[in-house]
Amino acid sequence: MSQSGSQAAAFFRDVRQSGVVWLVRDDEGSPAPLAADGTRSLPYWSTTARAARAAKIWANGLRVESMPLDVWRDSDLPAASSEGLLIGINWSGPRLVGWSSLPSKSSDGSRRPISSRNRSAERAVAASR
Repeated sequence: MSQSGSQAAAFFRDVRQSGVVWLVRDDEGSPAPLAADGTRSLPYWSTTARAARAAKIWANGLRVESMPLDVWRDSDLPAASSEGLLIGINWSGPRLVGWSSLPSKSSDGSRRPISSRNRSAERAVAASR
């Protein structure tokens, strides 16, 4: 299994157990890095420690926040879909890379994400919902 694949598996395992999804944001919203193909992804993590590492890498005053899994699935995923955003899960490493998928596929760990994309720390902030 690839590094991105193991991170995705950990994401689904952890959030099923905890019922919580973690994100990073500032007062303007969450980072939605731009990929080379022009798509943007909203990243989420399965533990506070994973999200805290991302906030430290991206810096710029980002803070870690939690969200109940059902709110993520029923509210954030549909909102991301309507905005044309992909969902990144458990991005890791010094450049925060990993899988991104369509929001409709992100809530079900049995479906494979659509791609493994290199998301650099080039920061773009999505509008707050």
